[in-house]
Amino acid sequence: MNSENNKYLWEALADDVNARMGVDGNDFHQKLIRPATLRLLNLQPNEHIIDIACGNGIFARYLAAHDVDVVAFDFSPKLLAHAKDRCADYLDHISFSVADATNYDQLLSLGEGKPFDKAVANMAVMGFPQIEPLFRAVYEMLKSNGVFVFSAVHPCFQTPGRGFTEDSSGLITYNYIESKQYAYQILTTTDKYAYHWHRPLQELLGVAFNAGLVMDGIEEPVYGKGECTHAVWEKVPLPIVLRVRKLIK
Repeated sequence: MNSENNKYLWEALADDVNARMGVDGNDFHQKLIRPATLRLLNLQPNEHIIDIACGNGIFARYLAAHDVDVVAFDFSPKLLAHAKDRCADYLDHISFSVADATNYDQLLSLGEGKPFDKAVANMAVMGFPQIEPLFRAVYEMLKSNGVFVFSAVHPCFQTPGRGFTEDSSGLITYNYIESKQYAYQILTTTDKYAYHWHRPLQELLGVAFNAGLVMDGIEEPVYGKGECTHAVWEKVPLPIVLRVRKLIK
């Protein structure tokens, strides 16, 4: 699977994703991803932040509403069109670009050479066939002591083929240590799909460490009691949210 084929699948999903996410995100984003991401980002006024694989722009819009300047990009022109519509009132604080998160040179061209205070990628890295170019580029684009907060499906509990125990109180996971590409029905009620790339934590974090970044924050958010349709997600985290930092030289 290359980036062009992946882009084709996401272009087909763009309208579905926009409808499901709406203007403020779905339940998963509002209850799990956004709160944990904001805690780890620790936003400050007038910061310069890059929003990686911004989708329909809901998080870029949230950042801009809190006095942050945002460079947002996605490789799907249709998703970016939705993002510009969603963010129409904040375009003085957001610039949108079409770019591929697996293309190191395209990434470095963003932001016109101005270093970023912070970078964020919400539920995106598991959708990239390669992640090394992104982490290398983020390291280069961040200021010293800048942070990159990214989230993904939790690789320990969202392995391909995972299932529930007989009493539905827990999970059974398979082949955690093996990296694998798998089709996934994403934010749609149709038969459309895209691909995820399962990576164990040693691989996911190893790429960040090899790029020169150091992890200094982690959250594994779960739903509150009665907030989700399956009680297991009150005890087992669906996503993982990580913060890595470019240390001061």
